[in-house]
Amino acid sequence: MTSLKIQLEPRSIATCPNPALPTDLLHAFEHGVLQHQAEVYEAAKNHDIVLDLAPTGTGKTKAGLSVIHHNRDRNAIYIAPTNALIEQQTVAAENFVKAAELPHLVKAASAKHVREWPSDRVGNRPGEKIYNLLREPATIFPECGGCPLLLVTNPDIFYYAAFFQYGSKDRSNIASEFYSSFSTIIFDEFHLYDAKQLVSLLFYLALSKVFGYFEHGRKIVLLTATPEPACEAALTLLAKKGTRIKSVDDQSVGNHLIPSQTSVNLEIRKYVDKESVIAEIAAEVSDRLKQQSDQYGAVILDSKDTLNRVSDQLRHRGYEHYVGRITGDTPKHQRYTAAQKQVILATSTVDVGFNFERDISPDRQNLDWLIFSARDRFSFWQRIGRVGRVLGKPTTDQPSNAIAYLPELAWEQGITDLSRHDGRTELGQILEKIECLKRPFLDIYWRSEAFLEIAKPLLELETQLEGLAQVKLVADLYRVLQGILGGKREWDFYKKRMRILYGAENIAKLPVDKVRKDWKFIKGGKSCLMSFLRACCPEDYEDIQSGRESFDSITNLLNQDLELLGNFCSYAKILHTSYAPLFRFRDSLFENLKVQDPHKFLLDESGEVILDPIHLLRFYEFASDSDQIVAVGRAEQPYSLVFTLRVCSLEEFENSYLCRLFAFENCSIKRTIGGTVRPTALIKEIEQQLIPGVVVKEHSKNRWAIIKLCKQGLECYPIHVSGFDNPNPKEYLFFPSLAGILAIAAAGVSLQSPDNEEFWVA
Repeated sequence: MTSLKIQLEPRSIATCPNPALPTDLLHAFEHGVLQHQAEVYEAAKNHDIVLDLAPTGTGKTKAGLSVIHHNRDRNAIYIAPTNALIEQQTVAAENFVKAAELPHLVKAASAKHVREWPSDRVGNRPGEKIYNLLREPATIFPECGGCPLLLVTNPDIFYYAAFFQYGSKDRSNIASEFYSSFSTIIFDEFHLYDAKQLVSLLFYLALSKVFGYFEHGRKIVLLTATPEPACEAALTLLAKKGTRIKSVDDQSVGNHLIPSQTSVNLEIRKYVDKESVIAEIAAEVSDRLKQQSDQYGAVILDSKDTLNRVSDQLRHRGYEHYVGRITGDTPKHQRYTAAQKQVILATSTVDVGFNFERDISPDRQNLDWLIFSARDRFSFWQRIGRVGRVLGKPTTDQPSNAIAYLPELAWEQGITDLSRHDGRTELGQILEKIECLKRPFLDIYWRSEAFLEIAKPLLELETQLEGLAQVKLVADLYRVLQGILGGKREWDFYKKRMRILYGAENIAKLPVDKVRKDWKFIKGGKSCLMSFLRACCPEDYEDIQSGRESFDSITNLLNQDLELLGNFCSYAKILHTSYAPLFRFRDSLFENLKVQDPHKFLLDESGEVILDPIHLLRFYEFASDSDQIVAVGRAEQPYSLVFTLRVCSLEEFENSYLCRLFAFENCSIKRTIGGTVRPTALIKEIEQQLIPGVVVKEHSKNRWAIIKLCKQGLECYPIHVSGFDNPNPKEYLFFPSLAGILAIAAAGVSLQSPDNEEFWVA
C-alpha cells in the first residue's frame, strides 16, 4: 500500500463575547476577540512566560502584540522566524500599535534594514547602529521623539546580539541592551527553531529568570501551534525554579464557536523517489487546472530542486501563466506576483506568516487544495494547517483536499495502522509514534555541544561582572541551564575551554610576527598556548605543570624558534576553524553566491538570485568569470560532489584523525557525474584554506548508523585521502562543519577535538 486516505473533520475556534481588555486595546481587534487572544492578555498579567498554542492562522500575532500593553511605555521586540516575515509582521505591528494607541516606534531590523539605516549620526557598523537605536532611538531616527521602540527582527540578529557575536567594539554594549532593554519579548513560530536555535531561546529565558528581569515586569510570549516536547520539558524545569508559565490552547470547545478550517480530504502518499514524485505532482496539478479551473491550490516541498523541476514540467505543459514560485530566493515584488497565480509552488519559506491571500479574495478558503511533503510531524501539521482556512470567511462548508508525501520509512513504522474514520486525533497519535517523523538531533545536540555554545556569553558576563556581587549569578545561570540541557560537567571546565577558544580565535586573526610580538597581551593567549603545549609538546607541558620549568622560560622559545611559533599559529587556526560552526546561528560550508538567472530556472522573472554554492554545483550548469555567475541550464541529473584530501602519511591519518573534529588543509572539491570529473573554475573560488568536519571510515558495524544519519538529513560526502606513503587514494566519508559533530554524537562515539579533549559530554 503506497497511499492512505482519511477525512479530517472541520475545526472551530472559540470567540470571547465579553473580553476583559482595555478599551484602547479592543480597537486593535476590529473583527472581534478570540478566546485564546483574551486569555493570552489576561495570563500575561500574572505570568512571566505565556505560550499561545492556537492553530496557524487564528490570530496569534495579535495575541502576542497585545501583551505589549502591560508595558506600554517600555521597549519591546518581536522575533519573526524569516526575513520575509519581518516585512509582513512590521506592517502588522504598525497597524496594531496605531489601532491600540500604543506609543511605540516600530522598526524592522534584518541585516539589510540595518545596513540601510542612516549613518550620519553614528558609524557604519551594524552593531553600533543597533546599540544606539536601543539606547536612544532618536539617535538613528529623530522622528522618534523619546517614544519606546518595538523592534521586529529575526532569530539571527537576536542570537548574535545575545551571544556576544558582534564585533569586539560592539558585542558587550549590544548584548547588555538585548538583556535589559526589552520588557516584552515575542518569539513567533519558535517550533521552527532547530536545536542550536532553541539553545539561544532557552538561554534567554533562563537569564531572564536568574538575573531578575521577570521581577521587574518582563513578559515573554511564545507563539507556536506545534510545541516541541523537549522544549516543553525545559519550560517545566524553569517552572520548578519559580518561573510563572502559562499555556493557552485554542479553546475549540464552548458555546461561542466559529469555523476556522474546513474538513480536509487527505491522501497520504509514500515518497518513493524524486523522479516519481515530480511526475505525480505535475500530473496532479495539471488535472486540477483542467478539471477544477475555479479552485486555488499550492504545492509546498522541502527540496528547492524538486520544486523547480515540477515548475519546469508545468511550464512545458503550457501552464506558465497559471503557476507562480515562491522560494527563499524570490524577490519581494515577484512574491506578490506569484501570490496572485492560481497555483503557488513554494518551499518552506511560506510555512509561517504567508496566508495565500490574493487581491481578489474568494468568499471561501484561500486554498482549496494543497500538495506537500513533510520530513517530520511538525512540518506536517504546519502545512496541513495552511489549507481550508475560513476564519472570518462567509463560506465555510466547502471541503478542501490535500496530498501529503511522507518518508518511505513511515510505512515500516506504523502509518498503515491509521483508521479512515477517526480524524485528526488518531492521526496525531499515529504520527507521534513514527520514529522517522521525529525531529532529529535535538537531544543529541544539547548533550554534545550546547554547553560550549552557552559558555561564550556566560564567560563574557562573568568578565563584565568581575568584582561585583552579581558575578555569582553567572554560576547560578549555568546550573539552571545545566538542569535544562542535562550536562554533567561543571562551569569551570567550560570556562577554561572557552578561554582557550578565545585565544585561538584572536591568534588566528593575526600575522605570525604580530603574534610573536604581542601574544602575551592577546585575550586568551596564555590559555591557548598551554593548550598547544598539552596537545603538541606534552613534555614541556609536564615540565610547567610540575614546576621544573617556568611558563616564561617556555614562552621565550616563541621569540627564538620560528618553527615552534608557526606550529602554534597553525594550531590556533585549526582549533578556531574546527569550533567555528558552533558559534554560527546558521551553518553553511561556503558563503552564498550571486547568480544571474536569465532563463528563469530559479525565478519566474529574469533576475539575480542568492544561492548556496553546493546547490549550484549539484543542480545547475553555469558559466562563471571574475564578474558574474550565470545559470545556463539545469543538470540532467544531479552532480555528485567528492572531497579530496592530501596528507603526509595515510597511516598517521587513520591513526590520529578519523572520528575527530578537525579543520583540514589541502582539502578540495570535485564535481562528478557517473564517476567522471567535471571541472569548474568556481570551485577554486569558493574553496577555503581550512575546511572543518569529521572523517569516518565506513564498515559493516557502522553502516546502519551512517544510513540512518543520511535519512535524517545530515549531509555527507565521499572523501578520497592520499598520502606520500600511499599515493593511491582511500575512500572515507566526510561530514563537513556542524554535520560532523552531530553525526558522531548521534552515533554515540566519543568525539575528539583538535586539542585531544573529549567533546562528548552526555
